[in-house]
Amino acid sequence: MKNTWAVFMKQVNETFKNKTILIQFLMFPMLVIVMENAVQIDNMPEHFFVKLFSVMFVGMAPLTCMSSIISEEREKNTLKVLMMSNVRPVEYLLGVGSYVFLMCTAGTLVFAVVGEYRGKELAVFTAVMSAGIVLSELTGAMIGIFSRSQMTAASVTVPVMMVFSFLPMLSMFNESIKKAAAIIYSQQLSEMINGIGTTDISAKSVVILLVNFAAADVVFAAAYKRKGLE
Repeated sequence: MKNTWAVFMKQVNETFKNKTILIQFLMFPMLVIVMENAVQIDNMPEHFFVKLFSVMFVGMAPLTCMSSIISEEREKNTLKVLMMSNVRPVEYLLGVGSYVFLMCTAGTLVFAVVGEYRGKELAVFTAVMSAGIVLSELTGAMIGIFSRSQMTAASVTVPVMMVFSFLPMLSMFNESIKKAAAIIYSQQLSEMINGIGTTDISAKSVVILLVNFAAADVVFAAAYKRKGLE
């Protein structure tokens, strides 16, 4: 825990130094505050932008941050120094993952406040967002492990991020895209969040999330076994 805490605090201290990471944490929470208060359209669903941007935030911020942090520290040989200082890979990943999760949870609370979630609705919203954050973190960590540099990581992260972030939005306007996107976790998160207060979470959505978790775990384990962090 000492090493994990040290890695966590290292990332906290570097938050304001790394503008790319900081922007990822702040962009959508700030955007949803502006859009919810500035845009009023007739017949627009209540808190439309909260539901839209929360899913985009989950599909983008944790994924991008994990891949960027790991690939940057691989490129700069920071990881090599940490490994030589008796920091185990699992401690490093827990430290970075906890940092990204905490920062994204802070963003989740902004969405919850703007969306006026209370009681059971707040608990469901937070749980759904947390599940999505963890899945995106696993995906981002996998990309970071496979990448030799930040540039390589960015070239892979952008298309993956766009799939998870924008497909749920596009599925609102196209039924064919909605059917095709049903197998990815961000689409199920979108349906869960849109159903809060009106419908219960379906067993189908839970099963798809669990399958996504299993697939992410297997691919991450394969990436880690092949590349490692040393």
